[in-house]
Amino acid sequence: MRLILRTFGELSVTLGLVLLLFCAYLLWGTSAYTERQQRILQRQLAEEAAHPDTEDPDKPLGKVQLGRALALLTIPRLGADYRYAIVEGVDADSLRRGPGHYPGTAQPGEIGNFVISGHRTTYAAPFNRIDELRTGDDIIVDTREKRYVYEVTQKKVVDPQQLDVIDAVPERPGVFPHKAVITLTTCHPEYSARERLVVYGALTTTEDREV
Repeated sequence: MRLILRTFGELSVTLGLVLLLFCAYLLWGTSAYTERQQRILQRQLAEEAAHPDTEDPDKPLGKVQLGRALALLTIPRLGADYRYAIVEGVDADSLRRGPGHYPGTAQPGEIGNFVISGHRTTYAAPFNRIDELRTGDDIIVDTREKRYVYEVTQKKVVDPQQLDVIDAVPERPGVFPHKAVITLTTCHPEYSARERLVVYGALTTTEDREV
């Protein structure tokens, strides 16, 4: 009996250590990966901004290859250091690199719904604190040539199956859009995918970027 209890105790300690290491990897190991990818993506954006399309500098942003950087996201409410390159795509690999743009939804500044999804607890957790956003807060999106400033209009929690939040006019399927809006989505609550946290915003300002 003593041998059984001792063996059980040793196995429990070992299992506890394995689980602890796994949790540490989820929180810090995955973040290190995302931070490396973000450095690459943000450098990519900086290089593209420094070498704009000289043939047609006013050409609108075209389709971006999946996995590549689309724009830079900053949210002043979340701190001066809050800065993430938005990746084109919302597949698992893309979201490990940073917040992802839903292909098929509007481009930055475009009429329609510009939808971005991001992790809340792992892979640097870019959307961990979007629950802190308040009505009127700025969400800033910088592309190669333009800066688009959206203003938060609403925050809500929805069922994961409520897919109309990414429609051109959020929650109004089939309605033709007449203005540019943004939608941020992430899991809710933390460490769970039971629901979705959604933040809506509307475009208020468009500015030329100074390179």
